Amino acid sequence: MPSMPPPYGAPEPAVECQVTRAPEVPTAVVSRTEFPMHEMASLMDGTFSHLAAALEEAGISVIGPAFALHHRAPVSTADLEVGFPIDAPLSGTLTLPSGFEVTGSVLPAGRVGWTSHIGGYGGLAEKWGAFTEGIGESEEQMTFPFWEFYVTPPSPGMNPATLRTDLFTLLEPRED
Repeated sequence: MPSMPPPYGAPEPAVECQVTRAPEVPTAVVSRTEFPMHEMASLMDGTFSHLAAALEEAGISVIGPAFALHHRAPVSTADLEVGFPIDAPLSGTLTLPSGFEVTGSVLPAGRVGWTSHIGGYGGLAEKWGAFTEGIGESEEQMTFPFWEFYVTPPSPGMNPATLRTDLFTLLEPRED
């Protein structure tokens, strides 16, 4: 499997906030606006359980873990894309067995801040809060979108304390 370009796919989790440049990466996603947060599990299950096989059938390689990219801060609803990074842009639309339509998109290029969360998904909100605070303390300015990679795929019987999720946010441009 081809791999993701840095900073994605780091072999070790980032224990502190990192600031770096990220390239644009093509993705295959299910996009939703005003999606109810309480239905997030059905969106993710209906996408992630079928998408890799559908892409393989179309001759497209997945190059990294599943992700969710948010275009605004979720409250009771979210504007988001869920999918996989891929080795080449997706042209056209795929329909998953769940009925979800898959289209091509990208992870944006630019300056990003990132860190890792080790533990269950229930701790993500707290980690995002600490990450946001760290970005502010480093005198950086977050902007949209922000995204999370589910580096450790969940599986039945696994210990949630071992899950790794990498958090990314686009940062305001700076003169170099």
